[in-house]
Amino acid sequence: MVEFTLDGARVSAPEGELLVHAAARHGTFIPTLCHDEKLDPYGGCRMCLVDLEGAPRPVPACAQRVREGMVVSTNGETGALRRTLTEMLLAEHLSPNPGGRPNELTDLAEELGAQAPFLLPDAAREPYEDRNRLMGYDPGACILCNRCVRYTQEVMQCSALVFEGRGAEARVVPTHGHSWLDTECELCGGCLSVCPTGAIHEQFLGGSPAGHERALRKTKTTCTFCGVGCQIDLNVDPETKRIVKVTSDPSYVSNEGNLCVKGRFAFNFVHHPDRLTRPLVRGDDGKLHPASWDEALSLAAAGMNGVKERHGAQSIGLLASARLTNEENYLLQKLARGVIGTNSIHSCEAT
Repeated sequence: MVEFTLDGARVSAPEGELLVHAAARHGTFIPTLCHDEKLDPYGGCRMCLVDLEGAPRPVPACAQRVREGMVVSTNGETGALRRTLTEMLLAEHLSPNPGGRPNELTDLAEELGAQAPFLLPDAAREPYEDRNRLMGYDPGACILCNRCVRYTQEVMQCSALVFEGRGAEARVVPTHGHSWLDTECELCGGCLSVCPTGAIHEQFLGGSPAGHERALRKTKTTCTFCGVGCQIDLNVDPETKRIVKVTSDPSYVSNEGNLCVKGRFAFNFVHHPDRLTRPLVRGDDGKLHPASWDEALSLAAAGMNGVKERHGAQSIGLLASARLTNEENYLLQKLARGVIGTNSIHSCEAT
């Protein structure tokens, strides 16, 4: 641990910790648009500039490491500089609310009281249509922070996204200008999750009656597509009571906010009209009829007990599922071995 001065107060932090993180732990918020904890320090947007004693010019807090005795000021002239930088970004920010996603730039502008002095006449970047049906990109909302590109390279270890062009014509595109479907991209949506302005967004959220992501209600649960146990938030439209998107927080254990394409986008089956929502029991007429859980479980238990009495426990086999949690699969094998008395239990994941 080292001690340093932050806005006149003596504070401590682990040596080498990024200044933006150390300040946050001591209650000092330093805004940044290009920084993400999953990514290496970048210092591109310059929104987190602070005054450092002895430095010839302001330094980015997202790339500055804490050291013993340093003196930092976050409320000096850098406040005016931060406001100017925000106004410059707003001058070419033509689409403040794409896809209903939160926009960190407009939030920061509201906090600082900054407004675009004018819109640049050549600010409109060339749009492109991608044939994938999950993610869209709005160049008018992009601030070229490089978070999405760096996520694909540093976290996913692929080259799904790159920068194209220079100046006002610069934009983010899939590698070589291909469709996302023709690159190394797995459509995991990780680039979408780190985008600060919603330039990369779900193509289907805009159709939600609630419209904006912040109007949705979140319910934390466990993804059921495999046994890893990724923690997810089901975002429910309060008007229709339907799931409209899936997110995951970086603080969640096991996946740290990262998801695969199924975990993030494959949730529409929940509302499929053919999905069974109640147990069905075959009646004397040979047809399936809705029943209560107690009735269905009693009939299933009676049926298995009958088979066990007539043919023995080993005549019964159980199929587990890769879509259950590890805990549920453990209980299922405990039911098979400890209650029914059979070792014949198998998982559909292996077939």
